[in-house]
Order: sequence, then C-alpha cells, then structure tokens
Amino acid sequence: MFGSHLSIAGGLHNALLSARALDMQCVQVFTKNQRQWKTRPLTQDQILQWNLHRKETGLDTVVSHDSYLINLASPNPATLEKSLNLFREELLRCETLEIPYLVTHPGAHMKDGEQAGLERIAHSLDQLHNDLPGLKTLTCLEVTAGQGTTLGYQFQHLRDILLRVKEPDRLAVCLDTAHMLAAGYDLTSSRGAKAVLDELDELIGLNLVKVIHLNDSKTPRGSRVDRHEHIGHGHVSLKAFQVIVNHKQFKNVPKILETPKDDCPDGRPWDAVNIETLRNLMSSPRRGKTTHPIT
Repeated sequence: MFGSHLSIAGGLHNALLSARALDMQCVQVFTKNQRQWKTRPLTQDQILQWNLHRKETGLDTVVSHDSYLINLASPNPATLEKSLNLFREELLRCETLEIPYLVTHPGAHMKDGEQAGLERIAHSLDQLHNDLPGLKTLTCLEVTAGQGTTLGYQFQHLRDILLRVKEPDRLAVCLDTAHMLAAGYDLTSSRGAKAVLDELDELIGLNLVKVIHLNDSKTPRGSRVDRHEHIGHGHVSLKAFQVIVNHKQFKNVPKILETPKDDCPDGRPWDAVNIETLRNLMSSPRRGKTTHPIT
C-alpha cells in the first residue's frame, strides 16, 4: 500500500485526485496550512467535496500530518498553549474528515532535558485526550532524526511516552526510514534492517506501527540531520527498504513518500518513479515475526 504526501492547494480533495492519477492506494495530507498557527474552520463545502472525491477515488486509507509549528514538549508556557490549541484543532479536523491517523513529531525539549520534555509530551497528550473523549483518530508518534533538541529519535522515547500516558490506546507509531538512519539505526543492509525491526518489536511492538514514511536520506547514518532523498539515491540500502515493504506485519500499513516533488530526468513525476522502485522490491516476500506489545 504505497502513497505520498500530496498538496491540498486549491482544495483538500485535490490531493485525492492527484493520488488517483498517480495510481496510489493511500495518501497523506495537511488538513490546513501547516505554517500558520490560526486557521479557518472547515466549511460544509470542503467537507462535502472531500467526502465525494474520497468515495469516487476509492481512497479509504488517508493519513494526516500535523503542523511543524506544534511542540508538545515546549517549556515555554505560551508556545505550549498554542501547540495544544493547534493540535486540538488538528485532531478535530481529522475526526470530521474521517482520517484515522494523525502523524506528529513528539516535540523538542529546547535544552530543558529529555526527561522533562518526555513528561511534558505525555502530560500534553493526556490533556488533549481528556478534552476530546471518544475520538477515533489515532495520534501516531513519529520517529525523528534527532536534530537539535528534538525528541523521538530513540525507540525508547516513544516507549516512554506510551507508558506515561493514561490512554495509550489512542496512540500509535509512525516510522520514517530517513529519520531512523539519521538517528543512528542501521538501515544500510537487510541484516541491519531486520535487527532494527527486532529492536522495535521488543520495545514497542510492530503491531503499533500504523504509518510508515518511506524516504531515502541525503545524510549518512548517525548524522542527526533530516534531509530526504529519492528511493535508491541516498544512504538507506534498497535491501533495507525491501525488508520493510515485504514484512507481513506491514502489509496493510500505509507507506508514504515524503520525497521532493519535482520531475525526474525522463519527465516522469518522481513520486511515480519512487513507487515503481518500491513495488519492484516486493518480488521476494519476507516473513515477519510475532509482535510483543508493551508491558
């Protein structure tokens, strides 16, 4: 199940039309301008057009990514309050549009310490869950590259958040191959990729992975720098991608590209080329292993 993060310029539903034109089975979108703190409420026409085109395109699997402005780990009370308000709006928009997964970067501790940051993230999520009971949309904590003071670059960070929150069943995990490599995880070979998934399985459980971002990395392993590259043109091994796309646990997990949106030299959209590369890796199915939930 492959897709891409696509533009909502001209209307949310345009991302659905673009995904269909590129023969995708899933799509990721922003539900608002991700560079702005404030946003206008969804109109009835926007909701109608979204539902209509979703039915026409048959794209049932949709993922949203929240605004990069949000920092649920911020030690600054004003920033944290704005982040909570915006994240609340993101969740409500996903619920209205029947988007099951909202991906978020856990947050940055801003030199206040990792443990303090992780505690604030858990507390923030508890507050949001308390304010918004009964929502179906899951918040997917994304593995990050670890730039600056960003949290989430270790699987243990995600485990800590899941163990701290009062309603862990409202959370899930989003993997990002470029981020994982930059954070130091070995995605330079099939053997390395299998070991990484085994580690994730032991700490969190592969059953909690609900979204995967398939991106190559411009920067090498351990760089802690987040720079995405086209599949097969960076430092993530194609054999590592092959392990991930063939793992039985991820068969129905949306696999989303977040690579540059230009055209390749032969004139085709890079999204189409990258998805073709990934589909070609599925010729040798791999067997997964039993997952272990968090205890």
